[in-house]
Amino acid sequence: MALLALGSLETGYCQQAKVKPLISDLFTADPSAHVFNGKIYIYPSHDIEANVPQDDEGGHFNMRDYHVYSMDNVGGKVTDHGVVLDLKDIPWAGRQLWAPDAAFKNGTYYLYFPVKDKEDVFRIGVASSKSPAGPFKAEPQPIPGSYSIDPAVFSDSDGQTYMYFGGIWGGQLQRWHSGKYDKSLSTDLGKGHDQEPALNAKVAKMSGDMLTFAESPRDVQILDEHGKPLLGGDHDRRFFEGAWMHKYNGKYYFSYSTGDTHFLCYAESDSPYGPFTYKGVLMKPVEGWTTHHSIVEFKGKWYIFYHDTEISGKTHLRNVKVRELVRDKDGKIQTIEP
Repeated sequence: MALLALGSLETGYCQQAKVKPLISDLFTADPSAHVFNGKIYIYPSHDIEANVPQDDEGGHFNMRDYHVYSMDNVGGKVTDHGVVLDLKDIPWAGRQLWAPDAAFKNGTYYLYFPVKDKEDVFRIGVASSKSPAGPFKAEPQPIPGSYSIDPAVFSDSDGQTYMYFGGIWGGQLQRWHSGKYDKSLSTDLGKGHDQEPALNAKVAKMSGDMLTFAESPRDVQILDEHGKPLLGGDHDRRFFEGAWMHKYNGKYYFSYSTGDTHFLCYAESDSPYGPFTYKGVLMKPVEGWTTHHSIVEFKGKWYIFYHDTEISGKTHLRNVKVRELVRDKDGKIQTIEP
């Protein structure tokens, strides 16, 4: 296990602070952070230079394995636990190990991951371990009924667990719009749909063994201030990818990336299923094309983990960062200027 120096904050944690990368010897992105056994564990993507031409479907994001990182304190050391799952060890996988997430239940840790199958269709797989640091052993098949990308697994205070997932364009969510896979929909639903309700992320309750959905996935509906669904043409607010769920003062906070407008936004609900009411911008655009985050409470403070391209300057070679998340007294999240 390698020990890496955690990037320091040049002016401390505040909205305008200059934040340095946590990890500098590998390119990492899409960090899913969780607190297990009194430590923060980070489950990111592992970016590599695969020399694949850039395209709108993300072919240049051709990742092949996952590392897990842990930290005893924010501002301390980061431990690299090495490769915990490799593409070659997933029997059904074809290519592109994208943004993962993790969960714990009944003494077992679960790593959830999107990867294209042998037919180049994104599915969501699951691997398990007795340690949060892995290594993880993949199930022989993807989760039945799963599709698209960016699984985010949320365990509620009542012990029930939900998976939120989906991403348009390269994430293929639009290809399942009719209930069947339609390869012709390469980015979104196309012209003429801007004034129709936007495509939604999906949510499904997990079964007790955490290996399958306990129900058919349903839409995560996001409404505007008037109670109407956000429209497909509302690129500053509509869902694109990178869902995350956290709970604060009894409210469910669904946050996500707007994709081509590069905002992280959030919406609130009284139910993990929604509908969610749009509340605002969580973080303004970072360096690089993608933006993807997670939010976690640790030792009485809330933190946001995210990525940018400070080290490489290349959109497919990213680096993970962390900073404190600040709220107003009413729970409104202050917009971060990265």
